[in-house]
Amino acid sequence: QVQLVESGGGLVQAGGSLRLSCAASGSIGNINRMGWYRQAPGKQRELVAIITSGGSTNYRDSVKGRFTLSRDNAKNTMYLQMNSLKPEDTAVYYCNAAATFGILYMYWGQGTQVTVSS
Repeated sequence: QVQLVESGGGLVQAGGSLRLSCAASGSIGNINRMGWYRQAPGKQRELVAIITSGGSTNYRDSVKGRFTLSRDNAKNTMYLQMNSLKPEDTAVYYCNAAATFGILYMYWGQGTQVTVSS
């Protein structure tokens, strides 16, 4: 089992910055990759960025150059630094971990609201 606890959402004006954190606990060694998804009202959940156990990152095109994913292995914590925020970034952001226990399981955090005002 893997538990994920997010923090760092909030309200910010367009052009501002926020940093999201996701602290993982439990069977950390079984995690293959972690990432952030977001879901805006009336829209499907979409992938924002992922980081593999090897440290490779990948971003959706709309956030490239603005968002940076990183992790602190000592703290078992993943971060999403979001700069130059736009109103269209407004959504609930969810931390995700994919872990293998014989088969692949997906774990989710509780979600944190990010609101960008114009």
